[in-house]
Order: sequence, then C-alpha cells, then structure tokens
Amino acid sequence: MKLFKIAKKFRNDEDGAVTVDWVVLTAAIVGLAVAVLASVRGGTQTVTENISTHLNGTTVTTTF
Repeated sequence: MKLFKIAKKFRNDEDGAVTVDWVVLTAAIVGLAVAVLASVRGGTQTVTENISTHLNGTTVTTTF
C-alpha cells in the first residue's frame, strides 16, 4: 500500500512541470535576444563605420 501512496504522490506532484515551463520560457527569451542582436548587429556596424569615416575626414583648427 505504501508503494501506491508514493506513486499517487509522484503523479500529482507538479513541481517538475513548473520547472519545465520556466526552462522553456527562459530558452524563448534567450532565443529572442540572440535574434535581436543578430538583426541589430549589421545596422550598428554600418553606423559605426559612417561615424568613423566622418570623424576621420574632419579637421579641427585652433585659434590660439
């Protein structure tokens, strides 16, 4: 009879299901972050190159 009680308790325990939910949610957030970084990377690299080109072509003159 004790075996049946243990089996029933194991079947009704939901802690593992909650853990799986959190793991799936965390994986989705990490995947979304990687996708955002991949899509933004090219744009930021282009902007950085444009700023660098502009700054290299600029001369600063002093009056003293």
